[in-house]
Amino acid sequence: MISAAALQLGYVGALLAVSVLAVVLVRWRIGNALVYGATLLLCSAAALGALRALIGDGAAVERLVLPIGLPWLGAHFRLDALSAFFLVVINLGGALASLYALGYGRHEHAPQRVLPFFPAFLAGMNMVLLADDAFSYLLSWEFMSLASWALVMAHHRQSGNAQAGYVYLVMASFGTLALLLAFGFLAGPAGDYGFDAIRAAPHSGAAATLVLVLMLLGAGSKAGLVPLHVWLPLAHPAAPSHVSALMSGVMTKVAIYGFIRVVFDLLGRPDWTASVVVLSLGGVTAVMGILYALMERDLKRLLAYSTIENVGIIFVGLGLALAFQANGQGLPAALAFTAALFHILNHSLFKSLLFFGAGAVLVATGERNMDRLGGLIHRMPATSIVFLIGAVAISALPPFNGFVSEWLTFQAVLQSPQLPQWGLKIMVPAIGGMLALAAALAAACFVKAYGASFLSRPRSPAAESAQEVDRFSIAAMAILALLCLLAGVFPGLVMDALAPVSAEILHIRLAGQTELPWLSIVPIDLRKGSYNGLLVLAFIAISATLGFLAILRLSPHAVRRAPAWGCGFAEPVPQAQYSPDSFAQPIRRVFGTLLFRARDHVTMPPPGSVAPAKFSAELHDLVWENLYGRIAAIIEAVSTRLNNMQLLSIRGYLSLVFATLVALLVVIAIWA
Repeated sequence: MISAAALQLGYVGALLAVSVLAVVLVRWRIGNALVYGATLLLCSAAALGALRALIGDGAAVERLVLPIGLPWLGAHFRLDALSAFFLVVINLGGALASLYALGYGRHEHAPQRVLPFFPAFLAGMNMVLLADDAFSYLLSWEFMSLASWALVMAHHRQSGNAQAGYVYLVMASFGTLALLLAFGFLAGPAGDYGFDAIRAAPHSGAAATLVLVLMLLGAGSKAGLVPLHVWLPLAHPAAPSHVSALMSGVMTKVAIYGFIRVVFDLLGRPDWTASVVVLSLGGVTAVMGILYALMERDLKRLLAYSTIENVGIIFVGLGLALAFQANGQGLPAALAFTAALFHILNHSLFKSLLFFGAGAVLVATGERNMDRLGGLIHRMPATSIVFLIGAVAISALPPFNGFVSEWLTFQAVLQSPQLPQWGLKIMVPAIGGMLALAAALAAACFVKAYGASFLSRPRSPAAESAQEVDRFSIAAMAILALLCLLAGVFPGLVMDALAPVSAEILHIRLAGQTELPWLSIVPIDLRKGSYNGLLVLAFIAISATLGFLAILRLSPHAVRRAPAWGCGFAEPVPQAQYSPDSFAQPIRRVFGTLLFRARDHVTMPPPGSVAPAKFSAELHDLVWENLYGRIAAIIEAVSTRLNNMQLLSIRGYLSLVFATLVALLVVIAIWA
């Protein structure tokens, strides 16, 4: 009988084969359907197999060694509860992206730049999750990064996309370098790169600290932690929309998997100071990400910045788990860890849904600028409904899934008085306040996104002539919307499915939730908090129905028609509506002066002129200007000076090689 790990590797091999065949199939008219149909079937089978491994026997660990890679090491692969959960997330996202692309891909003007790399990207992410040694992990990580870079560059002739691909490649290379150094410190002088040997070896406090910092740099740059986030708002919008959904909703989770695998699993029990760093970065990332999103008028860039916020929420949960684990508080650690895993799943669902919705809007209108949208609820009713569900879910409103995972995170925050360190007792509630602020700003952000895009009147001819998208795209979005609802109404099923992961990594799990009456969830103690998604859904449905019936019965039956109030204008025109900039203006005035050096510029025509007044908002990305801009300037200056080395004589080159050799020998002597 073939093991589950071998089956998962078989699916990876099949995806790579599809990637090779796509080079030929792309020339056929049905090549799009064949490639995406194959990835749909393979990812669906891989997701079901991983789910079976997770809930069937989550405690089982399967290993497989292939005679490839380094001669003395081979390629080690492992399927356990942690990798099985992330395999479910990645392949569920891949399957639905493939279903969506069956329709969306028909509008692709350069399929030869997308089809061969799409299955390769999926295969790379799967290989990262299965790798059980540092060499296989880094090789798979680089393969995933290069495949995704090729997809980002698919539309390289469009303005800004080449720069997005360049920045993404630089940040990906930086992240890989940090991971390489992290695994070097983990392997130590013995140089054993197998995860089992690393897991069993002792790690000093200094080495553990260095590895934590390097993992935050390496995995954090791919996940989008501030200030390593600069590539997300550039690369995610540049890629085709189904690829954007994978990069934002799925690939960032592969990076988080790497962080969990190393920091929680390979390093052993952490020190409580590690949680301070992770919590701080998570809180700042959550608030900064959603503030960036609120300032945006480009719909896909807004969604990319929102991903940064949700990555911050996940890292807050992981930081809380580190704090509780370091102090031997098992149940609170399991609660925080489960909240982070739950939000990983939730974000993959509603962010994929929202990117699919943005792609549908782009296909129907050719626009991403929300200033040129509006009124799409009448022209794209199905897309408007599912996009609304995604907006409600990401805003953490019940009864959808986003509320449950954020509620669990706040429940973990409320356990902070148990922590013995006064620094954490003060810090964790402050981080909880930052999460509350981020949640409120997220709701405002998606009121803006949905209102400006789907409500009001069309603000351009493209929006006025938009039509609904194809059935494949609608089906993929509808499935995701349904999953967002089911995960919010029946969260106990998800939490019990996540319990094997917590048991494997933290050696403790939350009590079974499906055994509780009325499908309620009680994370730790009924006196400290409980939630019932089914009752909340029933209350909302009954209240809405009773309200509708009361209005229908008590209101007069005669139909009265009158012109709508136009804010003092005689004729309601699209220009009199709230724009994305005007909606965000109050928040921009509160936060923008400090964080973005925001300035509003109003140009008023002289008296008697019929020219319109003009308004513009000036924003600065301080992280880019003060950090990356200066680094780039320094590198350019140094490169200009080092360019003279090309003109050295042969004696100059030999002297340089000799000096380098001596320096390396000195470093090795000091290290030994």
